[in-house]
Amino acid sequence: MWATARVAPTKITTIKKGGVIPMAVKKYKMFVDGKWVSSHTKETWDVINPANGKVIAQVPLADEEDTRNAVMAARRAFDKGPWRKISQVERGKLLFALARAIRDHAEEFAQLETQNTGKPIREARADISDAADCFEFYGGLADKINGDIVPVPDPNIFAMVIREPVGVVGQIIPWNYPLLMAAWKLAPALATGNCCVLKPAEITPLTALDLCKLIKEVGFPDGVVNVINGLGPVAGMELAKNEYVDKIAFTGSTEVGKQLMIAASGNVKKISLELGGKSPMIVFDDVDLPVAAEWVQFGIFVNQGEVCSATSRLYVQDKIHDRFVEELSTKAKKVRVGNPMDEATEMGPIASEKQLKKVLHYIDLGKKEGAEIAYGGQRLEKGKFKKGFYVTPTVFTNAKNNMKIVQDEIFGPVLTVIKFSDEEEAVELANATRYGLAGGVFTKDINRAFRIVKELRAGIIWVNSSQPCFNQLPWGGYKQSGIGRELGKYAVEEYTQLKQVTINLNEGPLGWYSG
Repeated sequence: MWATARVAPTKITTIKKGGVIPMAVKKYKMFVDGKWVSSHTKETWDVINPANGKVIAQVPLADEEDTRNAVMAARRAFDKGPWRKISQVERGKLLFALARAIRDHAEEFAQLETQNTGKPIREARADISDAADCFEFYGGLADKINGDIVPVPDPNIFAMVIREPVGVVGQIIPWNYPLLMAAWKLAPALATGNCCVLKPAEITPLTALDLCKLIKEVGFPDGVVNVINGLGPVAGMELAKNEYVDKIAFTGSTEVGKQLMIAASGNVKKISLELGGKSPMIVFDDVDLPVAAEWVQFGIFVNQGEVCSATSRLYVQDKIHDRFVEELSTKAKKVRVGNPMDEATEMGPIASEKQLKKVLHYIDLGKKEGAEIAYGGQRLEKGKFKKGFYVTPTVFTNAKNNMKIVQDEIFGPVLTVIKFSDEEEAVELANATRYGLAGGVFTKDINRAFRIVKELRAGIIWVNSSQPCFNQLPWGGYKQSGIGRELGKYAVEEYTQLKQVTINLNEGPLGWYSG
């Protein structure tokens, strides 16, 4: 059903329908200064397969001391190691090599990602391909990051602006796209010459840790990339506070982002934040209903709705509201929920029991607030769903814009539908949120589409589609959806700083300055 919206890589290994490749409990270590290390406390964390609730791996749980050790490894690699002396061309070659290595191990990464996150295997394959694409993009960009020669009023002054790496970067990534988000953070940071300490989400660290094997194999110097696993309030907060970290890059909730901003102020770190979203999708009455409904449900149900840019607020023009809800409900019934390792599955389990409880809480809250369920709204826990963290795709109607299910980021497959009468009302409703990550509009009227594009207060706008994402384009939001941008040449700004250089070509002493 998702095939029209996203195509998985063609070179794949077919997995038998309904089958799950067994995975023994694997012991992992963290990657610091080119070595595999345990936490100094020997404390570990159980990693759970959300499809069946079973432990699939154990990883070290880093505390503040472990985090500081990783930071100092990155500090040494940046200040005294060979990384600063490697040319931009060589950095690009290493990124290309890493991309090739990911493609060589694509199926292993995809299966591991699915068993760790619960996302359907076909989506995991697409994510792994996208991660390799990201490293390739920045591999090609590495030797095209330039400064400027700037003319100034004095013809005997030669003036330059040099772009240099920030230094040591602490990077904190979420659990919904583990390897892809690691690529989004690591690739531009490495292309611009920084050294990194990456902290994956504690519940989904496996592909990021396995990536370190390839980082070692392709020849990155020790300490340039370090990956630790720890709790956000402990390891993540230490990264934000640590005086030897020059920048924090974070993707996650707005609430945590605010805490990191405060912690990072100690040494006035550079910071970029890709935070929460509650993205609106506006549908006008001139659309092809089945096509628009297909895109709308993709925008909310892909990756189980665990997407920061999920178009979870749907505004439908009153003339087609009832027909559109009926079309949506019919399509939602056909979404194939099941074992994420099954080739036919379109929606897997929620990534953790904690997140499942949050989604179910908001579904109950929506009913109490007076919204009506057009379809779904239940946990699936019998038969093949037993012990897994499954929930049905859910569509609410008769919602009001001030309801919590409309205003709060649920991060699950829950869609709210609100009707509007005209363009002005649609824009007003869509902009009535503290978030501003993404938004979209469906209409055949190109003039109307451009008017909506200009009026929506969000960093990403889609016209007649939902969730397209390209390495070449900036990703980030307005308002409380964050600061800064990822991807494209725009991420270079986040990982570099500017140095002004003036060279005096005048002969003789200055004399008295006359202005």
